[in-house]
Amino acid sequence: MSTQAQELKEMLDSGTLTDGLGDTMGIEVTEATPERVVGRMPVEGNRQPFGLLHGGASCVLAESLGSIGSTIHARRFGRIAVGIEINATHHRSATEGHVTGVATPVHLGRTLTTWDITITDDAGRKVCTSRLTCMLREAPQS
Repeated sequence: MSTQAQELKEMLDSGTLTDGLGDTMGIEVTEATPERVVGRMPVEGNRQPFGLLHGGASCVLAESLGSIGSTIHARRFGRIAVGIEINATHHRSATEGHVTGVATPVHLGRTLTTWDITITDDAGRKVCTSRLTCMLREAPQS
């Protein structure tokens, strides 16, 4: 296993990249590389009052995956990533099973990253598309 792959595995195993809201919502990261981040989330527990996947839950999944990719990139420069803008278009509802998000970079710079995130249901139908921009900042001194 490469040094970079080992470092990513350690970050995922330690919860560094997935603690917090994503953990509460049941997000599971299944792939994390500088070029692609994939994760899934259950619909159960993340529904709005009418039984549909909550649009905000889709945004949490999208921001989580894009932020993980941005963090992986930012570490190359000794920086951290913070989200500064997200948008989402909801195409169809999901009522059961899981949704899967795939984040791919649009731009990976020294100060900004932008990611496209596509979320699909278990049948592979597009549920949501999102775009996330993160600012890369100096890491706080310990």
